Amino acid sequence: MELDVELIGLVPVKRKVEEIGSLLLVDRARQRFGLSASRPNLHMCFTGAPGTGKTTVALMMADLLYRLGYLEKGHLVHAMRDDLVAEYIGQTAPKTKQVLERAMGGVLFIDEAYTLYRAEDSKDYGQECIDILMQVMENQRDKLVVILAGYRDRMDRFFDSNPGMSSRVAHHLDFADYDVDELLSIGQLMLDRTSYYLSDEAEATLRDYLSTRMTQPRFANARSVRNELENARLRHAFRLAADPERQWTKDDLMRLEPSDVLP
Repeated sequence: MELDVELIGLVPVKRKVEEIGSLLLVDRARQRFGLSASRPNLHMCFTGAPGTGKTTVALMMADLLYRLGYLEKGHLVHAMRDDLVAEYIGQTAPKTKQVLERAMGGVLFIDEAYTLYRAEDSKDYGQECIDILMQVMENQRDKLVVILAGYRDRMDRFFDSNPGMSSRVAHHLDFADYDVDELLSIGQLMLDRTSYYLSDEAEATLRDYLSTRMTQPRFANARSVRNELENARLRHAFRLAADPERQWTKDDLMRLEPSDVLP
């Protein structure tokens, strides 16, 4: 399965996606025999910290639903609060409807969806956006799949404040933080795609760095690994360019050393 090739870890998420895919596949087979198969509710909530694969899985889900014939286009529209909610009266509805129109036939992925609702601000127009979303999720669910994403505790509070929205979301997928071995595997996958590799010493250095970084604020799982490897590529290039007289071998151009991982 594509998920196993593209994503490290996330076993419960992969299982849930497989279950959804199996249901849709069987429903299609039932329809060919004239058996009733009403369209299932496919709206979802993805919870987890940044960099745990939520957007990647949403893209794969859009493609899966398109290939199985449940979506007309299978594209993904990524939106956040500022794309949907306006600051002045009368502007939120057209703004929200414009995004929904772009997403029709595909998946609308709303990141940090809990920010749509601000109970402490009586002049906030987020509730207007939520009301429109709920109406479309109910009445046009054959044309659009909505995926709400964010931290688990904040999404729980969001649903407590908006039970109507909660009732429209059928599938909840929780994306756990990666452990250090999974982060290293993710890094190896990224390097393989760009024809780089870590020397044994560089791999040990990266492991130590990630073990420390995971305990610090603003760590973003796979996103932080990607950023560090981008920095390593910059240091690697600077190290090679500092010795322009040397004839670089193919291995020189591919191998990252400890000094590339950490200056």
